[in-house]
Parts: sequence; C-alpha cells; structure tokens
Amino acid sequence: MINLNLYGWNDKLNHLKQLSNYKALSYGRVVVVNRTCNEVISENGMFQCELTGNMIFGKLDFELPCVGDWIIFQSFDENKGVIVDMLPRERILYRKKSGTVADKQAIASYVDKAFIVQSLDDNFNARRAERFMVQILEEDIKPVLVLNKTDLGFDRQRIDEAIKHITHHIPVFFTSIHQPQTINQLRESISEGETVVFVGSSGVGKSSLVNALCEQSILLTSDISQSTGKGRHTSTRREMVLMNGSGILIDTPGVREFGLAIDSPDSLTDMLELSDYTGSCRFADCTHTNEPDCAVIEAVQDGTLDSKVYESYLKLRREMWHFSTSEYEKRKRDKFFSKLVDEVKKRKASF
Repeated sequence: MINLNLYGWNDKLNHLKQLSNYKALSYGRVVVVNRTCNEVISENGMFQCELTGNMIFGKLDFELPCVGDWIIFQSFDENKGVIVDMLPRERILYRKKSGTVADKQAIASYVDKAFIVQSLDDNFNARRAERFMVQILEEDIKPVLVLNKTDLGFDRQRIDEAIKHITHHIPVFFTSIHQPQTINQLRESISEGETVVFVGSSGVGKSSLVNALCEQSILLTSDISQSTGKGRHTSTRREMVLMNGSGILIDTPGVREFGLAIDSPDSLTDMLELSDYTGSCRFADCTHTNEPDCAVIEAVQDGTLDSKVYESYLKLRREMWHFSTSEYEKRKRDKFFSKLVDEVKKRKASF
C-alpha cells in the first residue's frame, strides 16, 4: 500500500474528504493530466481516471482537475476509474490562456513553493521573473528564484544588480547539474510532503533539475537548438514526481509568456519595491501613473528608482486592468445567459 502522506495527504484533507457525498470511495492525487484521462496516485497504486459527463460539462476549463488536485474516484477495474468529486482547492497556480483575454488555466494546485527557473545565458530576463513572482505571490505560494547553468559562466555583478529588488522578497539559488553542491543546497530547501512546481521558459533546465534532485533520469531532457539558441519543448505535459525522502516535484512545459490571471494591482507596489515611495505621494489612492506630486514618478525622474522596474510596474498594472475588466464583462454575460436559461425552463414548465 502506498503512503499518500508522502504526496502531501494530511488531516485537513482527510476532514474535507469526510464532507464529500462520496467519502466512502477511493481517493488520490492527480499526477498527470492527459487529454482523455488523468493519472491518479492512490493507496492502491496508479489509476487511469476519466471524468464524469457532469464534471466535463458542468465546470469551466480552469475548474477541471489539474496536476496536484486531490480527487475522489470510483474504481471499476484493476487500474481504471472515474473521478466523481474534487476536494476544495488551495494554493492554485494559474496563468492566462495564450491568445485569450480573460480565460485562465490552472497549472497546479496545493502548491507550497514555485521554483522560477531561468538560465544564466541569453534567457535571463528580470522582467519575466517579476511576472512569475507577481502571479505566484498572489496565490499565497512561496516563490524561489533558481538561476541555472552557472557552469556557463556569467557576469555575477550584472545579475545581482538586475535582481536586487527581487531578492528582498524571495530566496535565490544559483545552480548547475554539473555542480552537485548547488543541487544539494536546492534539495535541502524542500521539506518532506512539500509540493514544488517548476516554471520557466523552454531550455532553462527544469527537467534536468528535477532529474538531478531525484538522482535519477525520470523526465526527458533536450539540448538547446543550435540554430535559434532557444530551448526545445521537452516537457509536453505537467507531471508530478516524488523526490526520494523529501518533497513532491511538478515539472511544467516551458512558457515564455506568463499572462497574469489576477485582477488586483494593489500588491504590485510592494512586490516591485515601489512601497518605499508611495507613502509620500500627495494622493492616498495614487496609481503612480500620471498624478501630480507622485513620489514614485519623482523617484524615477531623479534616478532613485530603476526606470525599468517602473516600466514593468506600468505594464503589469495595465495587463491586470485588462484582465479584471474582461472578467467583469464575462461575468455579466454569464449572469445574463443564466437568467435566460431559467426563463426558458420556467416557460417549458408552464406548458
């Protein structure tokens, strides 16, 4: 029998299961999401679980099971089952769906830490790290910046200068799979039963780091394209693996765009170190965009605040505003449609 405590099962989750109408059935955690079914680890091993029709058609896309979800399923074969219920989610990492305005996608749930992986070559981008950090902190997940491939050689002073406003908020690790001591330091930061998701662009070495942490080749890896200098998509799906004697690791396909799926810009000032100046603004509700006597704008003008950090703030704030506006319009449409459906049902009932 498999000990699900190693996968993060605890008393709180057990209590939530007892509240389900299906509490007598089997339970487990989603480790892989495929197009037609989910792979679920349970006390009795791995099961290939499909979704019920009610779940498929009764939930929005981002509400369907994702890697990390705890589910209840009805087994009907040696290793097959049907998911009938999901335990309430916590600490979910979302991203905005590519090519859409307001739709979001659940990447993983019950996440304790998120390793933001960047490689110390042309891939390094402080603005991209900020974008990941903002989304992760908003979901009460602890972000960790992992700067990988230190064996390539890099300008440490330039890197430190670029991330100095980030390091006040999150820990930073410099790693290389060719330098075992750096992997050991990263491994020691992961506690038993702790779930860690790896996020970052293709080619930064996420899968290689997972393999190094697990001390075996679990996930496929690939080289950087020599013609483009960009990483190839090795991971084509989100996948959870168990690290020997410690935590749970979730690898994700590489993403260059991590569209923000949050609708409150208030936390941005703290995350990007603007809060050192906001108390001196003339207006308490200053947005730091075009108001007179804005201490943030003045700090940019006199060089006290990095103009690139401020530009990042403006871009992220604008993106959040578009997402929140689109979400509001979407909710209005959904509410109108629901009323329309109710009216049609009432008319049918009256005949």
